Amino acid sequence: MSETITETALATAVTNPDIEHINEMLKDLSPETIAAVVAFIAYQADRERRHKIFVEETLAAAERVERGEYLTFNTADDLVDAIVNFADDDDD
Repeated sequence: MSETITETALATAVTNPDIEHINEMLKDLSPETIAAVVAFIAYQADRERRHKIFVEETLAAAERVERGEYLTFNTADDLVDAIVNFADDDDD
């Protein structure tokens, strides 16, 4: 994801009149409240980022299954080992 939250907000501000309204309301808030708002927005942006990744990975997995590219395991332990080792494989 090369686009930053600021770039996304600026692009959205052009098409969303609510952004201007939010900017006007922010002028009346205390620094503490603004910090809370920033933390909340960062939290929401992270949730959206994670959801987007989840959706992309789920759709990719579904496509692999449709193509017959799926894995089978003899035991649950083999499955757990594959999951644990998958994270290690990504580090390479």
